[in-house]
Amino acid sequence: MARLSVNVNKVATLRNSRGGAVPSLVEAVRVCVEAGAPGITVHPRVDQRHIRPADVYEVAEVLAPLRDRVEYNIEGDPRPDLIEMVEAVRPDQCTLVPVRPGELTSEAGWSSHTPKDQLVETIQRIGERGVRVSVFVDPELSAIDWAAELGADRIEIYTEPYARAFERGGDALRTSIERYRTAIERAKSHGLGVNAGHDLDLDNLPTFLSLAPIDEVSIGHALMARAMFVGLGPVVAEYLRITESR
Repeated sequence: MARLSVNVNKVATLRNSRGGAVPSLVEAVRVCVEAGAPGITVHPRVDQRHIRPADVYEVAEVLAPLRDRVEYNIEGDPRPDLIEMVEAVRPDQCTLVPVRPGELTSEAGWSSHTPKDQLVETIQRIGERGVRVSVFVDPELSAIDWAAELGADRIEIYTEPYARAFERGGDALRTSIERYRTAIERAKSHGLGVNAGHDLDLDNLPTFLSLAPIDEVSIGHALMARAMFVGLGPVVAEYLRITESR
């Protein structure tokens, strides 16, 4: 069974667009947890366009009594202030994600040509605090081999290319499915856990989860967009029916 980690960034984006504290990020987290979500994800970017440092700590406080059943995942680029935040909060997981200047959202995983030394040191430092470390990679064998050499615990495999192939269907989808299945098998051969995220939704998620065992899916945009019309709790329940059935 894949665990669902709800990315609540978009709640903070809406709040920040007007200023003030509405909608409440903490209340959104509570609704997700009450609906049964076994994970919450935040991505505090340096420009603070959605999640702010204070949010990270407030969410940690809400989740602290629930650590036996709800995992907290902090994702972001390995800049000093983020790593210090992770050390202070000690979430269940830290997902290290490359950031490109000007991007609206993550556009690619780490390149296998990225120098390892600094990331190895960062992963060791986070791991010493008892935090599981995942690295965001494309479904490329070289990138997965690189992640294993870093000493990461898991990879989060970037699924936007799969989502676009799912929309096209036919040969594009069949080729993508084989690409991702091979990548997941490679990760498992290294002893890596496998998370997945980016543009997964109610339509394409069942097929993706049928490819191979997945530890966790992180879903934000599609979930929050549907919640505008259906409600946050009911949409979390819709995703849980998929993840818990596979």
